[in-house]
Amino acid sequence: GKFSKSRGVGVFGDMAKDTGIPADIWRFYLLYLRPEGQDSAFSWSDLMLKNNSELLNNLGNFINRAGMFVCKFFGGTVPNMVLTSDDKRLLARVTLELRQYHQLLEKVRWVAESLGL
Repeated sequence: GKFSKSRGVGVFGDMAKDTGIPADIWRFYLLYLRPEGQDSAFSWSDLMLKNNSELLNNLGNFINRAGMFVCKFFGGTVPNMVLTSDDKRLLARVTLELRQYHQLLEKVRWVAESLGL
């Protein structure tokens, strides 16, 4: 059913902690399901599916491929990175965008809290 804090329907922080599922898995799942404009639906089977298919399979495959690439082409050692001026400009731009993004998230959180959401 629909989560309701007042009726005690749902999975809440203390319950999530008591499941023994690591916090990082909960974080991943909640970020994966974050509502964009409508309510999200939670199910235990979907949590398991997203953990196994998205987090373990996809991320594990990416990490394995990256490790194999480093071993094959760089003798198992990641070379030191030399940043060009274009790289530095890009990093500065990304940093600026991330700061603005975080500021907007804080504004949304402040508005939601002041409205009691």
